[in-house]
Amino acid sequence: MATITTSDGTNLFYKDWGLKGAQPVMFHHGWPLSADDWDSQMLFFLSQGYRVIAADRRGHGRSDQTDTGNEMDTYAADVAAIVKALDLQDVIHIGHSTGGGEVVRYAAQAEPGRVAKAVLIGAVPPVMVKSDKNPNGIPMEVFDGFREALSRNRAEFYKSIPNGPFYGFNRKGTEVSQGLIDNWWRQGMAGGAKAHYDCIKAFSETDFTDDLEAITVPILFLHGEDDQIVPIENSAHKAVRLVRDGTLKTYPGLSHGLFATHPEVVNPDLLAFVRH
Repeated sequence: MATITTSDGTNLFYKDWGLKGAQPVMFHHGWPLSADDWDSQMLFFLSQGYRVIAADRRGHGRSDQTDTGNEMDTYAADVAAIVKALDLQDVIHIGHSTGGGEVVRYAAQAEPGRVAKAVLIGAVPPVMVKSDKNPNGIPMEVFDGFREALSRNRAEFYKSIPNGPFYGFNRKGTEVSQGLIDNWWRQGMAGGAKAHYDCIKAFSETDFTDDLEAITVPILFLHGEDDQIVPIENSAHKAVRLVRDGTLKTYPGLSHGLFATHPEVVNPDLLAFVRH
């Protein structure tokens, strides 16, 4: 397996496909998944002549199951370590959900020339949890429920999420893919419980407002209008107003996992932005 070792000794697994001289597209997965969640997009962009890279976040997938560093600053530092190790320039960074937060935190402080553009799909910025500053956010009790369910029976919890709100399979008339459900569970259970537990705080409580305001490269926001995990009103609608060069495209009726359920719709939109 291809890995790099970070400054704190954590081994991070990554995939790196395509010609090394081609423009790189780097994918950042959501909680509690792995680089495998991007199979469709990686194969698609590879076929279009791009170099494609995706890593398993620390504590997830095939990377080390760390008990520390499971927060956004370290996630962003891990991205920087991979980018530096592979000497990537002018990268298109595409992040989903928690991975969108990771992209934003990294891009806001990346070395000049490293980031060309960014795409946030169903992403958590600017901040998820409800507070006095974010009165329309999701109540803390919801995330406490995530932690309790993970601690009590992680395997069952990781069946309920993809079976229901993640892909919108709880909506009447939706075509259910058992393969997607099983693959979600497989990816989730490959990671570490401690890292996944800590990551709930990272994706729900981190405020990315300053990061969004600091980014100068073009950013595309893609969001399903029926996203039950990261409601669009509290995320993309707010985030796009905070960036200097942002574009928002929404998808009526589509879910949080829209790029997996509808790659034939999302992939061309990603390619158009990357090529523009």
